[in-house]
Formats: sequence, structure tokens, C-alpha cells
Amino acid sequence: MLDKGRATLVGQAGEYNFNSGMDQHFLRFTGLDAEALKAELAHGKGDGEMLAWIQKNAPKKREAWEIQAWSVSQNERGPDSDAETFEFFSNAVRRHGNLREDIKTWFDLLDLDDHVSFGGAA
Repeated sequence: MLDKGRATLVGQAGEYNFNSGMDQHFLRFTGLDAEALKAELAHGKGDGEMLAWIQKNAPKKREAWEIQAWSVSQNERGPDSDAETFEFFSNAVRRHGNLREDIKTWFDLLDLDDHVSFGGAA
């Protein structure tokens, strides 16, 4: 999300959308506002500085165990079962070839897309 925000600020986000559905999961978890986060990124802060800002400014203060559990759930999260989301996910995988049966989560899909986008084989 931070990289997408930075890219958005300089007009280089391409097909990536800041404050996308995946970003909104994080925003709901922290209680942060997307525009406030993007405004803070505009100050040129690095990831560590942004983490400190998030920890200080997030309305929903979380314990370490909550952050860990949320992170694990996000790493393992696949498409929701509604037809529209599942179709979007399936089509995104299909763009890279029909042979990838190992792509099960959103992060699997993002890793595949990044790999292919920068010259790797699907």
C-alpha cells in the first residue's frame, strides 16, 4: 500500500490503485484514513517512519498478537466466494496461463503478477 501511495503521488501507479479493496482491509484494521496516510507519504517518509506514524496515529490500537493474527489471515486470504470476486481472481490468474494451480491467495496472485510484469515466466 505504501509503494502504491508513493507511485500515485508521482503519477506512476500504472494499473495499481491506491486505496483498493486490499488496502481497505488494512485501513479498517487500523482505523486510518487513506488520504491522511497518502498525505503523510507525501513528506517522503520511508517504511520505518511510516510504521511509526501508523502506530502513533491509528485510531484502533492493536496488540502484537492481533497484528500477527491479522497478518496471517491476510497472507492466507483468497477470493471471497461471490461470483464477481471469484471471476476477477480467476481471470487474473488466467492472464498468466492456465497451468498455475498453485495460485490460491491474493498474495500468490500479486507475487505472480509482479514476477511476470518484470520479465519472469509464469
